Amino acid sequence: MSAAPRTLVFWVPDWPIHAQLRDRADTDGTENVSAEHTSPLALIAQHRVVACSAAARAAGVRTGIREREAQSRCPELTVYPHDPGVDERRFAPVVAALEQLVPGVEVRRPGLCAMRARGPARYYGSEEAAGSALIALGDALDLHDIQIGIADGLFAAEQAVRAGAHSPGVEAPHDAIRIVPPGTSAAFLSPLPVSRAADADLAELLVGLGIRTLGSLAALPEDAVRARFGAPGVAAHRRASGIPLSHGAEVRPRNPARELSVELTFEPPVNTTEQLAFACSGLAEQFIETLREEGLVCTAIRIELTDDVGLRHEREWLHPHRFTPADTVGRIRWQAASAVRESERGGAGITRVRITPTHTDRAAAHEPGLWSTEPDARVHHHLSRAQSRLGHTGVGTMELAGGRLLRERQHFVPWSTSRKRPRGSRASAAGPWPGALAGPAPSQVFPEPLPAELLDATGHTLHIDADDLLTANPARLRVLLADVNAVVEAWSLPWAVRERWWQGTPPRFRLQVQLDGGDAWLLYHEAEHWLAEGRYH
Repeated sequence: MSAAPRTLVFWVPDWPIHAQLRDRADTDGTENVSAEHTSPLALIAQHRVVACSAAARAAGVRTGIREREAQSRCPELTVYPHDPGVDERRFAPVVAALEQLVPGVEVRRPGLCAMRARGPARYYGSEEAAGSALIALGDALDLHDIQIGIADGLFAAEQAVRAGAHSPGVEAPHDAIRIVPPGTSAAFLSPLPVSRAADADLAELLVGLGIRTLGSLAALPEDAVRARFGAPGVAAHRRASGIPLSHGAEVRPRNPARELSVELTFEPPVNTTEQLAFACSGLAEQFIETLREEGLVCTAIRIELTDDVGLRHEREWLHPHRFTPADTVGRIRWQAASAVRESERGGAGITRVRITPTHTDRAAAHEPGLWSTEPDARVHHHLSRAQSRLGHTGVGTMELAGGRLLRERQHFVPWSTSRKRPRGSRASAAGPWPGALAGPAPSQVFPEPLPAELLDATGHTLHIDADDLLTANPARLRVLLADVNAVVEAWSLPWAVRERWWQGTPPRFRLQVQLDGGDAWLLYHEAEHWLAEGRYH
């Protein structure tokens, strides 16, 4: 089988941390990202650490551990939710800069790229010189900790980029460059643990059989590995042997996408929404025309407004059908109006507008079919006209969100808007919410809970005892603001809703009661008082 071609890997360690800090810096209008990068940071997904900074690792934080364990190991740890979309969006300019220097780049994941080494080595004179050129590019992009790995084959290059300067079989002509000489990739891979080439289950099985290194795995006959472990075993065996996984090229460069974003700068700044909307009408037409030339329509856009003091106002907008120039200008107008109200910093106005498509679709999929879809178009037309007269928040819909109390789960979303939760929020309607109502929701939910009285047979108010049970059987329910004073026929056991106890939030206890007329109520007990949360009609 032919030898694997020389491959170069460009790696930015801790890229999710870089992306998070850059995104926060742009949003907050700050410039000093490197200072924050030296502090202990961690990104969390599903209550586990998915990325952490070098300072956090020095304090004992590791990827995969639970959030509370990470905070116990490093009390000064700063925690942010992980957003894969930020990783991809922030890495796109890095990839574009790489493609300007070295054509044919494959993005393995945000922060890791691969490319054929032959062309850059011939252009710059050597593999070391090609690596040095990429390091210089990283410095220009304010990425001072990038690593370059060069070896025979993609897998060997990915392992080389993670190797130390004194690892066996590795040459380190530069602090950030690791080169495995041609023809020696198998020897370089031999002492590495077998988990580098196999998934967790297969690696555990191999270690149980005494195959602990890639050299031990490569020494086995491929036919025997295929018979015993199937296709996953063969793939791991070929990686361990330094053999390409397929007959084609291992590095599959992406086709650079046409830049669909458009932007416009102003000098002097524009300080009124109407002036900004008028100035951006040509930009919106250019944006839609660029999409049309690509055979695309846009159903979601991100608008970025930057003022003269460096503060950026960013929002994503949705459209139920597809954006037109007029729709785009309208979104710019609404966003500019809200940015003026939300900003706490002074300034003369907006200096830059950037429009980026965040979701596109084939134009053919949005053409009218055999049967007209005109009613939907009329609905959108009239709602948009009403919104243009009443303002951005004048027309909207309700969205289900996460929470334990029913009123917390209702969120108003303006028409054709993508609701973005505040930074750090992890509320999700699909997430686990211990204590939340599991059964059918009441048909009426009160915006503010109504004061209520739940009485026993002697007329005394019921409470919750130390065992989380009612102090007596309910006999009567009174809800004065709803003119309810009826006998209780049936009731459920109370269930506790405990949250944010560290902030002093008192525990709540929910209870469902059915009255003699067939009416039912959802109550909760808090701070020795009963409140009516909803009503079942």
